[in-house]
Amino acid sequence: MFRTLALAALLSVAAPVAALAQDGHVNHVAHDRHAAFSSDRLTVQVEGQGPDVILIPGLSSSPDIWQGTVYQFGGRYRIHRVHIQGFAGAAPAGNAQTGAAPTLIAAPAAEEIARYIREQGLQKPAVVGHSMGGTIAMMLAARHPDSVGRLMVVDMIPFMGAMFGPPGTTVETVTPVADQVYAVQTNSPRETYVAQATTAITGMVNNAERREEALEDMRTSDQKVSAAAFRELITTDLRPELPKITATTEVLYVKFNPPLTAELTDAIYQASFAGLPKVELKRIDDSAHFIMFDQPQTFYGDLDAFLSAK
Repeated sequence: MFRTLALAALLSVAAPVAALAQDGHVNHVAHDRHAAFSSDRLTVQVEGQGPDVILIPGLSSSPDIWQGTVYQFGGRYRIHRVHIQGFAGAAPAGNAQTGAAPTLIAAPAAEEIARYIREQGLQKPAVVGHSMGGTIAMMLAARHPDSVGRLMVVDMIPFMGAMFGPPGTTVETVTPVADQVYAVQTNSPRETYVAQATTAITGMVNNAERREEALEDMRTSDQKVSAAAFRELITTDLRPELPKITATTEVLYVKFNPPLTAELTDAIYQASFAGLPKVELKRIDDSAHFIMFDQPQTFYGDLDAFLSAK
């Protein structure tokens, strides 16, 4: 019953953004560098000084969606921005789709981030993930609980497949739908795919000044990698793994599109995260899917309070 909603509101094809100052746009923060970490699944940019914070963008997103966050927090935190191969101009590399079966994207990324934390000697960093990045962050926190100190999930539920079917939908029952979505997205002519993604992005960013950046980022992502990642999101149910998460967790989310109400949205999130009883759920009003674009100061304030809490 929620299939149209899911396609319009949860398909995360984000964009690079310039850093946001309190009075508008600023140029790219200096001293950007890539960590000394070799992976064919992702790269990591490191900026700032202080306690470690890992930022994971969503499906087809650039790490530049976090540029405003770097500007706000880079003076107090050492920020590690993940760039998934195949997204936003990065070569597909190990995420390339070469066989009949789709290559997993999110689960291997979570394992690579766990390896990054271990090899770089990070001590329980905070991890923040938006949309698909939230899925990766939950995988990381559940499967490597000793690696994550704090966890923030931005506008993502632990089983997106539930939005593609009636109550009681399971991975098994939603897999044929996911396979169909994957086939359509993979085999669509480029112009058709871009047109459909353009429609989706328009509904995910209220801030009109951000939309063209979002569209350009989508255009520079590998179509097959994005399709495989989307299929993986639909068929991944992390609800049974939530009790394994020991990190302090907060979930920021926005109201689903009409006809769903704010109250029903709240109920869906409460039910989705019932397996993580100590989680703090917070709805951000007057925002679409990209909270950091539509309500940046609210997002920065919540993130600041979350990172600095004892």
